[in-house]
Parts: sequence; C-alpha cells; structure tokens
Amino acid sequence: MDLPTLWFLVIALLWLGYLFLEGFDFGVGMLLPIFGPRRSEHGNTDRRVMINTIGPVWDGNEVWLIVAGGATFAAFPGWYASLFSTAYLPLLLLLLALIGRGVAFEYRGKVDTDRWRRTWDTVIVLASWIAPAMVGLVLSANVFGLPLDANGDRVGGWWTIFTLPSVVGAIAVVTFSMLHGAVFLALKTEGEIRLRARRFALRAGVPLLLPVVALVLLAQFRGGSAWTWIPLVIALVAGLLGIARVAADREGQAFFLQAVALTGVVVTLFGALWPNVIPSTVDPAFSLSIEDTAASDYPLMIMTWVAAFGTPAVMVYQGWTYWVFRKRIGTGHIPPVHAP
Repeated sequence: MDLPTLWFLVIALLWLGYLFLEGFDFGVGMLLPIFGPRRSEHGNTDRRVMINTIGPVWDGNEVWLIVAGGATFAAFPGWYASLFSTAYLPLLLLLLALIGRGVAFEYRGKVDTDRWRRTWDTVIVLASWIAPAMVGLVLSANVFGLPLDANGDRVGGWWTIFTLPSVVGAIAVVTFSMLHGAVFLALKTEGEIRLRARRFALRAGVPLLLPVVALVLLAQFRGGSAWTWIPLVIALVAGLLGIARVAADREGQAFFLQAVALTGVVVTLFGALWPNVIPSTVDPAFSLSIEDTAASDYPLMIMTWVAAFGTPAVMVYQGWTYWVFRKRIGTGHIPPVHAP
C-alpha cells in the first residue's frame, strides 16, 4: 500500500471516530428539551444529568474533527483546497455552532437564574442540530461530488453544495446522532432519564435509521462496488440489532453495535468514493483523485512516523478518560444549584 492510499484510509478512520464520539454528544444536546422539559418540576436537574454525561469528554471528542481537517490539509492539499473553498458556508456554520456549544456548556451554570439557563440551553440545542447537519452535508457532498472545473475550482454559487444526496446525508447524520445520543443516555444514566432514553430509542430507532439507509444505498448505487455491499449489509444488520439489544436492557451491547453500524456506513461511503477524493459533477474527467491531490512522499512519511507514535498515546489517554467516567449518573448525584 502506498502512502497516499494509507492516508486516505487514515482520514476515513478519523471521520469514523469523529462521527461516533461526537455523534452522541450532538444527540444528547438535541434531546435536552425532550428528556428534560422546562416545565417539568425536575427539568433543570434532568438537563444537568444529561449534560454531565458528556461533560468530561465532549471537548476531547472534537479533537477528531480538528485532526481530520489537519490531516487532509497536510496529506492532500488539493483535496483540502477544493473542499474547503466550495463548502465554506456550511463549514463556517459548523464552526460557529461548535464555538457556541462549547461556550454554552461552560457558561450555563455561572448564574443561578432560570432565564440564564434557558438561554444557554437554547444555544446547546440549536448548535447540536446545526453542527451534525453541516457535517453530514459537507461529507455527503464530498462523497457524491461537487461542481468542480478542470482546475478544481467550484462552478456556480455557494448553493451548489445543496443537492439531494447531500441533504439526505445531512438528515442522516442528524437522525443517527439523535438515536446515538439516546442509547448513550440509556447507558450512562439511571432512573427516569434512562427509562425515557430507552423508550425513545425503541419507538423512534427504526425511523431514525431510515435516512442512514437511504444514504448508503444512494452511495452504493452511485459509485459502489461489489465488495461495498458487505459493509452496507453489516451496517444495516448491526443497526437493527442495536435497537433489539436496547429492548433487552443491554445498552452497552447496543452502543457497540452502533459503532459497528457506523463503521459499515463509513466504509461504504469512502469505498464508493475511492479512488477519488472529490468526484466532479461537471465532468468525470475533472474529478480529483488520491494521486492527483496527495502531497509528496517526504511529508507523508514524516506524518506517518508522527502518527505511529502519537495516535496510540492519544487513544490510550482518551480511552482512560472514558474508563474513569464509566459509571452511571442520576439525579441523586447532582448537587444543588449554586452560583460561583
């Protein structure tokens, strides 16, 4: 395997890690008003429990997106230039949503008033919807193609990124994140919140998976090969089995099966994309391939050595974080609200 192909696979792995780890973060944010309604007597306490489940890990999960963007910039500068210049508006919205979400997590508990908390809760909820939608939009547009000319420049206005497949991808990432967040809450909480999360996953699980099914089938029929049917089928089976394990009170197994399902989805998408990094919808001859956009061997070799030593250390540290905060939490673990 040559270095450009290796780094294409690494970038796919980074996107997989980001979608899985940040996916349940987004899902928890989207579910705040559903599992912790404001008018409920214990609504604020329930929302604090939900936020505390992701409190120790949400910022570390965002690192996967930063590394994916940085790896694309260093390993495939042509890919980075064409994608980021074409998708600058959705990426700007994604950045603003991530910034607002991070600020809201930190500021929500600084003032002990209902109005203050409602304001920041609204920011969390809106950002948790916008961010996965923009991720899905950009990633799907990348897989299904962008209007690029022979120089790799966008043809048309900023709205050209909004196509049927890219919109389906945006919806798919949003719905998967919502289901992912519900299973995560069922795994990490106890008491009434856990029951609400389980009920939601069981009732809404199959409908929430339908956009994901549509996305992988579109990718398969647009650019898939015979072998990409294998991860596609694995993804569908794992997704349904995950819902079944929730029904059996096996949230840990359900969470693992969601990882398997998402792996199948990402393999199908990037398998349909290969050997291109961005197909051109203007003319297939203008498509950007792995070889055309890759950096030279020397920087790729340096990156490979750095990744070989740095990646295990980062993964061990992040795994240790999840292990330390592995226990369930409930309303009994939440101290009274206090102002600093």
